[in-house]
Amino acid sequence: QREIDRVREAISLRRDSQEQIRGFLNDQSSLLAATPQGRPTNGWITSGFGMRNSPFTGARKMHEGIDIACRTGTPVIATADGIVSRAQSVEGYGKLVVVDHGYGYQTFYAHNSRIHVQVGDRVKRGQKIAAVGSTGSSTGPHVHYEVRLNQVPVNPYKFL
Repeated sequence: QREIDRVREAISLRRDSQEQIRGFLNDQSSLLAATPQGRPTNGWITSGFGMRNSPFTGARKMHEGIDIACRTGTPVIATADGIVSRAQSVEGYGKLVVVDHGYGYQTFYAHNSRIHVQVGDRVKRGQKIAAVGSTGSSTGPHVHYEVRLNQVPVNPYKFL
């Protein structure tokens, strides 16, 4: 009987351990799906993250994302799974889509000609969410792409 009890205890411990591992792997899988990866569109990076001279005023100003130039109408895709938290025209950004990915991550896609999603929509990485444009404060067709972590802009190059 003691041997049977020991085997039952070992089985129970192993089952608990497997459930913990399964939970950990599910959490890691969710985090990976929520972490921005890749470019939101094809094109050329024409302006990087960091301090730059404003193309409108010439003054030094923080550029909180990167600009990717391409033709008007080119698809803009979500770079991670998430929920659309904003899909509207915003001064400066023009037609803007913001996706909340959880884990503190948000991505911003600005200057779009068209928006293909609505607030509350669930999106998957690679899903078309907008079309490239030149709305708002823009010098030509491009996507202004920002990644924010806990509301703080971070360099999108880390995620390309």
